[in-house]
Amino acid sequence: MYGTIFNAAMIIVGSIIGSLLKSRLKPKYHTVLMQAIGLAAIVVGIHTVIKPLDNSHLPVLFIISLAVGGTLGTAWNIQENFDRVVQRFTNSDLSAGLATAVLLYCFGSLSILGPINAALHHDYTFLLTNGTLDLITSIVLGATYGIGIAWGAAVLFCWQGGLYILALLLRTALSASLLNELMIVGGVLIFASGLGVLEIKKINTLNFLPALLIPPVVLGILHFF
Repeated sequence: MYGTIFNAAMIIVGSIIGSLLKSRLKPKYHTVLMQAIGLAAIVVGIHTVIKPLDNSHLPVLFIISLAVGGTLGTAWNIQENFDRVVQRFTNSDLSAGLATAVLLYCFGSLSILGPINAALHHDYTFLLTNGTLDLITSIVLGATYGIGIAWGAAVLFCWQGGLYILALLLRTALSASLLNELMIVGGVLIFASGLGVLEIKKINTLNFLPALLIPPVVLGILHFF
């Protein structure tokens, strides 16, 4: 799992560098960095969705996943509970930044395929590439939101570590179709977070996280028919 460790370490390093730059930036530069983050999230989200959506055998599944997952997330108040926990430690807008960071770190194609490729083929190329990209992303996020962005490293470690272990235990269950559907839903969530950062539309993105549980359930059921 050294690829995942490297990826998490790059997030921490980038967050530290960014937080050191934060106090030296004028407000107008903070605004520019916010806009850069928002635009990057939108582009990454679109890029993550397009190819998997073309390859999907169930192109409506992501719609069902978002509808059902969003309903569950709203009922469980995921966004509100997350914001409440973050506000205990800071009075800033860190919760919005950390939510965007987690989505960017965890739900891009490299972050999903990387640990699986490492577990099945001992190929760490995706994870090392993703770690380098996350270093740059973390510097920008850290310069905007502060050192708290480093908490994203813990979330990424658990996410990629979980995928790594699942890939070892369930080699046949992690089908190409399932990974394809997860990337579609993840890409939509990244896109939604970008809209929020740019203040185009405020979306409680974390309430849609349960949408990632729907494709495994649906594909698992269809497997028996």
